[in-house]
Amino acid sequence: MSNPSEAEDVKLISSLFSADADLIDRVILEMEGLFGPTDWISPAFFFDRTKYYEKEMGWPLHRRFISFKILVRPQDIVEIKWKTNTLEKKESQRGKRKINIDPGYVALERLVLATGKNYTHRIYLSKGIFADLTLIFQRGSFSPLAWTYRDYGDPESIDYFNGVRERYKRQIRGLEQFEIDANHKTEARKEPS
Repeated sequence: MSNPSEAEDVKLISSLFSADADLIDRVILEMEGLFGPTDWISPAFFFDRTKYYEKEMGWPLHRRFISFKILVRPQDIVEIKWKTNTLEKKESQRGKRKINIDPGYVALERLVLATGKNYTHRIYLSKGIFADLTLIFQRGSFSPLAWTYRDYGDPESIDYFNGVRERYKRQIRGLEQFEIDANHKTEARKEPS
């Protein structure tokens, strides 16, 4: 018989892409107001693995990945996805999205994305949101699965997420701590005692 225990807090991440690079930067600031300060923002790069979004969002698409300092409960991803959906709708024009925001989280064992779309490998959480197991950590690195989006399985993306996992690992081991003000606006690095 197993002895159920609570999962550890996880590291909130997100992908953002848009034809408007400045919009991405503005939405990152809005997300910091909701979820606290970021501790990493990837360089901007082109999101060119698919033209699926071109008709709705335009072309070319710019992308950034981000991670947040404040750790969250894994189950919080449902409410987080609802909040990012609200941000997408706020920035929409004439019923078309101008930005796509895909939140998820990094745990030691996996990278999970939140989605409103069901599929065979996705597990229903609640409120119309599913968990998509996107990467697993094995043999010292994240690895893609048969259904992983190609851009998440790229070596450059894997390197990014390995770095996020390393920061997360330092946080949960108490090697890296932050003091966050009540408005999630400023932080000071606090060295462990």
